[in-house]
Amino acid sequence: MENMETLHENNKMQSRVRKNNIWKSIFFLSTLFGLVVLAILIIRVIVQGTAWIDMDFITGRLSTTAENAGIMGAILGTLWVMVVVIPVTLIIGVGTAIYLELYSKGGKKGKRFSSVIETNIANLAGVPSIVYGLLGLTVFVRLMDLGNVVLAGGLTLALLVLPILIVSSQEAIRAVPGYLAEASYGMGATKWQTIRRIILPAALPSILTGSILALSRAIGETAPLTVLGIPALLIPFPEGFFDTFTALPMQIYYWTIDSSLVAEYANLAAATIIILLLILFLLNSVAVFIRNKFQQRY
Repeated sequence: MENMETLHENNKMQSRVRKNNIWKSIFFLSTLFGLVVLAILIIRVIVQGTAWIDMDFITGRLSTTAENAGIMGAILGTLWVMVVVIPVTLIIGVGTAIYLELYSKGGKKGKRFSSVIETNIANLAGVPSIVYGLLGLTVFVRLMDLGNVVLAGGLTLALLVLPILIVSSQEAIRAVPGYLAEASYGMGATKWQTIRRIILPAALPSILTGSILALSRAIGETAPLTVLGIPALLIPFPEGFFDTFTALPMQIYYWTIDSSLVAEYANLAAATIIILLLILFLLNSVAVFIRNKFQQRY
């Protein structure tokens, strides 16, 4: 009888091992498929666009002919937009996370209010980006009468990535050990002193990780800018927050459409994708460097 039970248990274990191996193989193949597709896309973009990248292309203005087109205006427009997005997102996102985690959960009403806000923020994180474009068009372009300028585009993209940063900042604050705050209170520090000197520095590396993901999404978004009516025409270089601008994602979008008429525009779009990736890697590298500095300190 005992041998029968042992045999039955061994059969069940072998069945579980086989199922585990099957699912592990499926997940591995899924990951491999995604990596292969990404590698093919990157290789094609590099092969197609590298020959078109030179100083004239990087520093030149937009042109009606593919041979003379440049992207300096789009590069400047992208950087100006990020100058708006980064401080707005960090200040409002981290401030909201601090309020929800450390101030709003006192009593039943506070917990209920915090729960409602957190639920809505989580839902907003899944809203399609084009909806934020419609919101920006309604509020910033028409209601505030800003027009399709740098400030309107930056604020729209900031709204798009705010839910991501708020959620990641909340998780970072929750991960800070409670005994650190208790020790600070025990030494006579106020709540704000504890937040500023203990909780925020300890949570900052994780907050910066979330900000990298959020800003990476913002710099590559096209749909909200399309709804705002951002042009890709022969416009002057932007020099301030109230100047008309274009951005690298918009330029890629329009050149991809134009490639159906003129084949060379596909090469220009590929070259612009390479420049956009380089700018993204550069900004991310700076953020990772700052994050690692704080990790070593705390």
